[in-house]
Amino acid sequence: MGYTNDRLVLMTGTAHKELAQSISAELGIPVANAHIGRFPDGEIDIKVYDDIRGGDVFVIQPTCPPVNENWIELLLIIDTLRRASAGRVTVVMPYYGYARKDRKDEGRVPISAKVVANTLASVGADRMLTMDMHAAQIQGFFDIPVDHLYAKPVLMAGVKRLGIENPVIVTPDVGGVKMARAWAKAIGADLAIVDKRRISGSEIAVEHVIGNVDGRNVIIVDDMISTGGSISEAAAITRRHGAKKIVLAASHAVFCGPAVQRLDACPADKILVTDTIPRRGDSPKALEVVSVAGLLARAIRNIHRSESVSSLFEEIQ
Repeated sequence: MGYTNDRLVLMTGTAHKELAQSISAELGIPVANAHIGRFPDGEIDIKVYDDIRGGDVFVIQPTCPPVNENWIELLLIIDTLRRASAGRVTVVMPYYGYARKDRKDEGRVPISAKVVANTLASVGADRMLTMDMHAAQIQGFFDIPVDHLYAKPVLMAGVKRLGIENPVIVTPDVGGVKMARAWAKAIGADLAIVDKRRISGSEIAVEHVIGNVDGRNVIIVDDMISTGGSISEAAAITRRHGAKKIVLAASHAVFCGPAVQRLDACPADKILVTDTIPRRGDSPKALEVVSVAGLLARAIRNIHRSESVSSLFEEIQ
């Protein structure tokens, strides 16, 4: 049975206030008035000033760095809303942290993505809206409804504005073949794969390219750029194999460690990312950010109205 309260409430933590304001502008409703601060010892202090009783509340909070701060803040916001008698609480998490550990691939390790899912549901979240999870099967960890959007339409619109002719879609590793194939199918392009062998958690050895990139414009796609090692190496090897213009397109710009230096040093002509994660500190010189605020706003509106969200999966901005 759908939720029928007609009062839509937007709430945000401190993880990405800029995105929350953009979504607010798209929807034409203000962000709820609240204080989210810190006590002198670092503990999180929350107070919601607006009356949200019975409201359909959407909490915008990616669990990006600092991951643990933003995660705990989100949990306490949900608890605050529950104790303030919110009618329904939907977590809008454009970037889902702790997604790398989605299975027990060796002994004595946690399944961190499952822990995040458990805690969100246990404190009172009713729904989840997220984007480009590192592993789509994480949706199965939830016993509440999950709407999983894709940034591809937004990124693809950004790529189209660049006017790239005769492109080849490239994935920087075999694990990204499904995403790359979806891109290639959508724009009628060829597909190539960078065959990557990992030596350790921080060191990789790139072997060769499966497919032809010689004399072609290349679009390298991935779900996230973390330290920038894989995608920078992929750009370098495609250039060595004769690629002309090189564009990197990724949903989540985590940009930790040496990422900015690596991206500046690689031969990419343009780096397209979305604003699921706020830009803090230095950015690569070739960076261009495209916003997912419109897509998330439409998803929020559709969920509030009990309308289909799947119609947005392939929508071109």
